[in-house]
Amino acid sequence: MRECRARMDMMPYLGDRREIADANELIARFGELAGSEAAALADRSRDLGNHIHFCRWRQIERLIVLMSVGRAVGTVH
Repeated sequence: MRECRARMDMMPYLGDRREIADANELIARFGELAGSEAAALADRSRDLGNHIHFCRWRQIERLIVLMSVGRAVGTVH
């Protein structure tokens, strides 16, 4: 159960396609450091009191991590 829950915690919520484009842009610009850049953007948004952008950048960070894994994660149909 714990392993399954850990995988579910990694699954990002995508509100729209722009989040995928932003993740791809960060990967193109920062390479392996793209996840760290997304985390920094999330922290900056939190520090400014913008909880909506904080959550958005955290989800993009999770998406970048999933995109960096060389295999499918979770159930494949």
